[in-house]
Amino acid sequence: MTQTDGYLLDNRQTEAGQRFDAFATLFDPTTFRHIERFGIGSGWRCWEVGAGGTSVASWLAKKVGPTGRVVATDIDTSWAASAARSPVEIRVHDVGAEEPPGEGFDLVHARLVLVHVPDRERALRSMVKALRPGGRLLVEDADPALQPLLCPDEHGPEQQLANRLRQGFRKLLAERGADLSYGRKLPRLLREAGLREVEADAYFPVTSTACADLESATVRQIRGQLVTAGIATNVDIDRHLANVASGSMDLATAPMISAWGRK
Repeated sequence: MTQTDGYLLDNRQTEAGQRFDAFATLFDPTTFRHIERFGIGSGWRCWEVGAGGTSVASWLAKKVGPTGRVVATDIDTSWAASAARSPVEIRVHDVGAEEPPGEGFDLVHARLVLVHVPDRERALRSMVKALRPGGRLLVEDADPALQPLLCPDEHGPEQQLANRLRQGFRKLLAERGADLSYGRKLPRLLREAGLREVEADAYFPVTSTACADLESATVRQIRGQLVTAGIATNVDIDRHLANVASGSMDLATAPMISAWGRK
């Protein structure tokens, strides 16, 4: 991700790896579908912004081959370090505060990154600057304000508790500067950044094992903050985690909006 003060979901916690695995299961097919449409192939130069885990960088490496280049950046590269083999280069980098790690990229991609960046405008400018003429930018971010519920079908006390905790989680994110309606702004922002052929779509899983895995890891990761803020008690959290583990609830994510354009 990118550097913020008091970032709620930093990469140093054990649950971060479980979240990365869930994100890969949920969202990699959508990400890869878009990039495939761009015509990615041998020799492409790619910048993966806020890499977090390894799934996207490793997939890009297979696509670009030994003549290509994949630069994967994050403020904490501990989880991505295992992907550091040619043609992948891992760098510690803050997209919201530093110059891009090079220029002339055929593809720049960021997923679930900019929503958390304090200086999102600078980060987007940096990503566009890094593209070659004709290069592609793909930005994917959630829009929790479009769909704020963990359980869209709130038909019982278990779902009500789940939605209360999700509301508290998003309150904590907003207090730390996250823009919970950022995803819907992406098409306009890409056009304003000078990109052409801008398009966008959204993916919204309503229930899956990966949604449950993501929820469990997230709640365990932010448990202390939920209790300290008075949003939930430890009893509430234990009950919710047991409900999630039971598999009896349909757990959704916020819509993931993908927007892309050409420089």
